[in-house]
Amino acid sequence: MSSSIGLYVHFPWCVKKCPYCDFNSHPGRGELPVAAYTDALLRDLSAQLAAQSAVRISSVFFGGGTPSLFPPGAFAILIDYLRPWLEAGAEVTMEANPGTTEHGDLAGYRSAGINRLSLGAQSFSNTHLAALGRIHNRDAITRSFDLARRAGFDNVNLDMMYGLPGQTRSEALTDLQTAIALAPEHLSWYQLTLEPKTEFARRPPALPADIVLAATEEAGYACLERAGFERYEVSAFARDGRVCRHNLGYWTFGDYLGAGAGAHGKLTGPSPAGVRRTRKAHQPRLYLADPESTDTDEVPADALPAEFMLNALRLKAGVAAEHFSQATGLPLETLEPTRSRQVEAGLLEADRLAATARGYALLDSLIQGYL
Repeated sequence: MSSSIGLYVHFPWCVKKCPYCDFNSHPGRGELPVAAYTDALLRDLSAQLAAQSAVRISSVFFGGGTPSLFPPGAFAILIDYLRPWLEAGAEVTMEANPGTTEHGDLAGYRSAGINRLSLGAQSFSNTHLAALGRIHNRDAITRSFDLARRAGFDNVNLDMMYGLPGQTRSEALTDLQTAIALAPEHLSWYQLTLEPKTEFARRPPALPADIVLAATEEAGYACLERAGFERYEVSAFARDGRVCRHNLGYWTFGDYLGAGAGAHGKLTGPSPAGVRRTRKAHQPRLYLADPESTDTDEVPADALPAEFMLNALRLKAGVAAEHFSQATGLPLETLEPTRSRQVEAGLLEADRLAATARGYALLDSLIQGYL
C-alpha cells in the first residue's frame, strides 16, 4: 500500500432526501447523535490507522449526506485526532449545502482545520431547485459563498448540474455563468442522471433531449474555458491549478481509507491481486453499534484493468503508461489487445493511458472496451 493515502469520512444525515440522490443519506429526525457519531468515527479511525504502517494522509474529504449539519466542534475533534498522520498542507474538504450552513459558523469550520469547501449549489433557478427537492434557494447560495469568503476560505468548489427537468440550453448556461461570476476556484458541472432506486427513477421527470444536452455541453465547455477554468476530468474544472487533490487520488487509482456509515475504502497489498475494497455498515444505527467492523473484498486480478481504466481515462491528461503496473501490480500487456485497437483507431494516445480528443468525446465507449 502507498505510504500516502486519502481519507473519506461519511456523514449520513441530511435535512431531506432529494429525489435524484442515490448516496447513503437519511433524513434526520429529531436531534442528530453528534457526540455518539463523532465518538464512533474516532473509534473507527483508530482501528483503521492502527492497522497501517507509516502511513501519511494527503487529503481528507468529509462528505455526505450533509456534513454541515454537524457543528464545527465535531470537526475540530476529528481533525485534531488526525494531525499526527496529516501531511503538511493536506487538503481537507467539507461538503456543505447552502440551506444548512447556518447550522454552523463557516469561520468555525475554517478554524477547525477545513481548508476547502464544496457547496452543493446545483442551480441558481428557484424553479429548478424546487424540482430537484433542494431546501435552499438562489439567495442562499450567494449568501453562503459570501460567508465562505468572509470566513477565509480561498479554495471553494461549486457543485452544479445541467440537464434538469424542463431546463433549456439557455437556462443551463445562465446557471453556469452565474456560478462563474462568483469566481470559485473549482466547479463541478455534471449532467443529471436518473439513478436506480431513487424517486426520479420510480417517477421519471421529463428531461431535455439529447440534442439539447449536446448543445449545452459544447457551449458550457467553451464558456468555462474562456473564464479560465481547465477541464481536467469529465465534470471537474479548476482555475489556477486548484484541482481537487482528493478526487485525483480516486482517478489515479490511489489508496484511501473510508470511515463512517456506508463509507468505502481501497487498499493495495503487495501481490498483483492485492487490491482490496472495504465498506462500512450502511445503516447509521448499525455503524454506531460497531464502528470498528469492516467488510473487505479482494478485487480479482482480472477485474483490475477495467477498474483502473474506468478511473484513469476520466482524467483529461490520463496517466503515464507505467502507472498501470505500479498501481495494479500487473504488466502493461494485460490491457492488450484492447489498448492497441484503440490506439490504431485514434481513440487512445500511443505513449500514455489517455484518451485523444476524439476518444474523450466517446469516453463511455472507450471505457466499455475494458469491461
